[in-house]
Parts: sequence; C-alpha cells; structure tokens
Amino acid sequence: MSTEHKAGLDSLLTPEESVLVLIDHQPFQFANLNSHEPTMVVNNVVGLAKAAKVFDVPTVLTTVLEDRGGRLLQDVQDVFPEQKPLDRTFINTWQDERVVDAVRATGRRKLIIAGLWTEICVAMPAVQAAGEDFEVFVVTDASGGVSKEAHDMAVQRMVQAGVVPLTWMAVLGEWQRDWAREATVPGVAEIQQQHGGAGGVAFAWETQLLAGRAGTAA
Repeated sequence: MSTEHKAGLDSLLTPEESVLVLIDHQPFQFANLNSHEPTMVVNNVVGLAKAAKVFDVPTVLTTVLEDRGGRLLQDVQDVFPEQKPLDRTFINTWQDERVVDAVRATGRRKLIIAGLWTEICVAMPAVQAAGEDFEVFVVTDASGGVSKEAHDMAVQRMVQAGVVPLTWMAVLGEWQRDWAREATVPGVAEIQQQHGGAGGVAFAWETQLLAGRAGTAA
C-alpha cells in the first residue's frame, strides 16, 4: 500500500480494525534500555496489553532467542496466560512467517507494534510492513532503545517510511472513542487506575469523593 496515511476520521484506530504485535519485552533487552526509564516502559506495555484484552484486539506475542534473552515479561504474559510467545531467530520479526501469518489471519490492516529495541526489532518490521498492505502504528512509549538518540532516530526513520508514532494512552483513547461504549468503560477505568500515573490517582480520588457524597446523602 501507499506510505501516505490519509487524514480524517478513518485514519484513527478502532478495535475492530486493529491487530497488536508485542516484540521482545525480555530481560536481556531491558538490561540495555536507556532511552526511557525501564519501569515506565514496563508500565506502559502492560497497560497496552490490558487494553488490547479489554477491546478484544488480537495480540501476537513474540520473543527472540528466549533461552538466552529470557522469557517475555511476566506481567505481559499474565494478560494472555494461554498464549505462548512465538520465539524467533530472525531479528526482523516480519521475516518470521509464523508471526506474519498470525497477523494476516486476523484480516486486519491497522498493525500496531511495540517492542525493544526501537532502532532494530521495532523499526525493521515496521518499515517492512509499511511497504506492504498495512497501516503501521508504533507505540513509542511502550518501546525503547539503547539510547535516546537511537530511539529518536528510529522514530524519524519509521515516520519517513509512513509509520505513525503514538503513545499507549492515545491507543487506549482511540479504541474507546466514545464513553457511550459502556461495555469497555469499567476495563478502561481499571487500566487507568493501574497504569495511568497521576491521571489514575486523580480518578481514584474522584471516585472516593463521589462515594463519600453518596454516603452522606444516604
């Protein structure tokens, strides 16, 4: 497909069109993560994974050389306890036919990627898939590189290839889109409280205040 992403409502994400691939959130990769504070990347990718679960977005988990690099981050695995990550030898996830087949089997064309490291294991599949029949989105704050420069240059490179960078909270907001989508509101609220930082704390406080008022009125 063309690397030009159209503007307008159809350019935003919906749960029905999305497929998520989480790449190499493993101990070895975290050990040399210097573009972000590692605990923030952990928080963000777990929040993203939980959001995918709430909105029934198909999610592909993949690792590279698990025996040497370590197993997938347990908090992510716990979101999908029944799913065994696809363990690769390819650095470029998009060269592993099992991963590509799993993505294509969903029939979805809005491909969302997050992983470690941005400059290698995220950029390579993102750039390749963007040259095929996918609209590719990279979740920059659920990804990270060996340095700030490495991460930033990778994002610039991907943008030049037509990839759209965004953050995990932006993904969550676009999937929810309308507070009248009541079925997912409890799940979104729980994710915000657990992983939304100050916003989650403020939401919990607001809930406390509202509960207190209800008690007083009674």
